[in-house]
Amino acid sequence: MSKKTPGKYSRKLKDFLDASTIKKAGIITQKFGKEKNPVLTGLEYDSRHIKKGNLFFALPGLHTNGIKFIDSAVKNGAAVIVHGEDYEPVPTVGSDIAYIKVKDPRYAMSAMASSFYGHPSRHMTIIGVTGTEGKSTTVCLIYQLLKLAGCKAGFISTVMLGNGKKEIWNPEHQTTPEAVTIHRLLAEMRDNGVEYAVIESSSHGLSKRTNRLGDVAFDVAVLTTMNHDHMEFHGTWEQYRNDKAELFRSLDHKTYDKNEATPRFAVANNDDPSIYYFTNVTKHKTYTYSSRGAKADLSIQMITSGGNGNWYDVKAEPWGNYLLIRDRLPGAFNPGNVLAAMLVVSGLLSLEPKALAKHILYLKPVRGRMTTIDQDQPFEVIVDYAHTPSSFKAVLPPLKKRIIASGGRVISLFGSAGERDTNKRSEQGEIAAKYSDIVFLCDEDPRSEDPVAILEEIASGIKDKKREETLFLIPDRPAAIRKAFSLAKPGDLVILLGKGHENSIIYADKTIPYDEINEAKNALAEMGFKENFNLEF
Repeated sequence: MSKKTPGKYSRKLKDFLDASTIKKAGIITQKFGKEKNPVLTGLEYDSRHIKKGNLFFALPGLHTNGIKFIDSAVKNGAAVIVHGEDYEPVPTVGSDIAYIKVKDPRYAMSAMASSFYGHPSRHMTIIGVTGTEGKSTTVCLIYQLLKLAGCKAGFISTVMLGNGKKEIWNPEHQTTPEAVTIHRLLAEMRDNGVEYAVIESSSHGLSKRTNRLGDVAFDVAVLTTMNHDHMEFHGTWEQYRNDKAELFRSLDHKTYDKNEATPRFAVANNDDPSIYYFTNVTKHKTYTYSSRGAKADLSIQMITSGGNGNWYDVKAEPWGNYLLIRDRLPGAFNPGNVLAAMLVVSGLLSLEPKALAKHILYLKPVRGRMTTIDQDQPFEVIVDYAHTPSSFKAVLPPLKKRIIASGGRVISLFGSAGERDTNKRSEQGEIAAKYSDIVFLCDEDPRSEDPVAILEEIASGIKDKKREETLFLIPDRPAAIRKAFSLAKPGDLVILLGKGHENSIIYADKTIPYDEINEAKNALAEMGFKENFNLEF
């Protein structure tokens, strides 16, 4: 393998398409052109990104099939086409294009990408984090805590990516990228000397239908919470849970040339009823944590939460001591994420949790996760990514309790994504109405659905609000934010839910750039409130 710069490779096809990879990828036939062993300069699944010498995966999709873009990929310089059984290339005299037929191009992409990049996940310790809520935050907390403990770390999350040299915002709406991107990023980390990589592992990414993470050699599996979500993809609760459990099963898979001294274990939330489903699919030890005082390796006995973070007493059962922990992470649910991160790093570095407690105060909040916007306005503004009924239940009740105590009101603003689980919409509305004095419904990512129809589905769960007084349906999200701010009084809280860190709103015919945090800041500035420093990761 020759490397020009980290993460950019040039490899002959037959050098990485060995017998093992051919079997794992489900390759049926290979048809070569003039060049029997072409040199490949990269892997792509989007024909628009193809460069000369690339391999193109013609993936089946929800709305279209990648075979429609094979001609475009060839025109852009593709040297190899990987396609499914529903396509037969038209023979061309003197062609220099190679065609590889596989059972499933998306499934094959994982094994081929791992081999092309030299199986990077086998050369570092890999931590996977799954769950319905808390994944992004827990990934970033583990990453930060490893760095504070003096380790070289990288990470892949919904919010950001870090390759060991720099951190960038994740430009996609995908929590777990496609396999090509995963292994390219891991290769960059390996080449940059990363020892530990933390990967946000979504149910989509873990599912065998997408196989995005199928060839990642995980060493540590983390479960945060399990609640109903993504039924439009998984179909049933049982399948959703089964797909997520692939992360825990993977701990028992053979890891080839991986250092056998690498610790292998799991971490799980003992407050979640699904914990035993997950712990029973792996033979490796599971460390547990609890935010509710339940028996666990780390268990919170008492907690005080405020707008600037949390204070909590933690019983460290196996170590026979108590910890007093202070964090600067807004949100009463964040201490659980902190405990998960502590158990991961403790297990990896063979350190007692008390040795890590001193670092917790230096952990930074994640952008778009309970991010406070302070521009000297007389009311609070918080931006959070919560977009499921269970996340609403985690975020809204403690905020309502705190705001009521000070005599204020909660004004919530949110929508629901199109082409996603529709059953949750009325439940979102019901929960928001229970813990909010005023509710604003607006666009999230309508995609091909009618935006107003989505808002009406949410509103069907709101029974005690009067339209145009305490319930407003305003599809235009920036306009809805400005209206919400105009109604806010001193001591109120306006919480903007659902977009968090994301950088766009997706419609049927367009995708518009959008940043909720900056939109809130701009709206406040228009009201005459200046910006203050805001700490975020």
